Amino acid sequence: MSYREDQRKKVVALRDRVFRDPGGGVYKKLSREFVLQDPMLNLWDEIREDAPDYFERNQIVWWGDQGNHQPSGHLLSSQIACLNHLYFMRQRKDAATAVLKNICPDIVEAAIVDDGFVEFEVVGSQNYLGEKSHNRGANATSIDAVMVGKKADGENALVVIEWKYTEDYRPDNKYIPARARIYDRLLAELACPVKSERFESLYYEPFYQLMRQTLLGWKMVQHGEYNCDEYIHLHVIPAANKELKERVTSPDLVGDSMSEAWQNVLVESARYHVISPEEFLLPGKACRDTAAIYAYLGSRYGE
Repeated sequence: MSYREDQRKKVVALRDRVFRDPGGGVYKKLSREFVLQDPMLNLWDEIREDAPDYFERNQIVWWGDQGNHQPSGHLLSSQIACLNHLYFMRQRKDAATAVLKNICPDIVEAAIVDDGFVEFEVVGSQNYLGEKSHNRGANATSIDAVMVGKKADGENALVVIEWKYTEDYRPDNKYIPARARIYDRLLAELACPVKSERFESLYYEPFYQLMRQTLLGWKMVQHGEYNCDEYIHLHVIPAANKELKERVTSPDLVGDSMSEAWQNVLVESARYHVISPEEFLLPGKACRDTAAIYAYLGSRYGE
């Protein structure tokens, strides 16, 4: 059984007890047992008001939005998983600092990024990649979440976070002229952090997304956003999602795993890390008044 199928069975089994929703919500025009009829229940109850308000204030598009400006009711949504895991840290400097220190020993404390310690669906203050759209959450390269850590040397580190849940990808070539015109010129820059003799090899998911996010993180630091002088790219993936972690979808990338293949095309491979949600958030568990959120995450997403 694939990881996605396993998680589908799990959330359907949890649905009535945890969400008190019969399911049967619509996804891709069909009623699905793993989609809630009330999508607001997909968010942890402590963020159920604040997170939608945050999205509205910042004009962020919800994944799968059908025009109702609501979160998805899909119980396997990685956007929802990202919010459920990270949103509580927006107002928790202690927890944000704890998880960042674990990622980079040079970080001494978390820094405010917008009006909290985590910012979601980030596209940069300018359209650095020259894409046709610059909308947060849709039709543009968006970073699921961004955090900033103050370092002991007085500089800041930009932590770029891409959150995955049940995703896996097939070897579909996305290299078309319209995309090549946008990204190939950036890949050709001498200072580009991604190096490949054949750009087309980077246009296979998840490498295509990783490539675009790496370019965005690089340009954001290059332009001094958040007063950062470096970036760290985190790929948060459940430990059991081997379909994503172990498959190399691009025929021209070399490595025994997705992460190894990606690191092999980076100038500085140490800037990219794959980490599980549990490992990423573990340091925050020792902070006060976090029992409720960790209990929820454990019951809903725990292995």
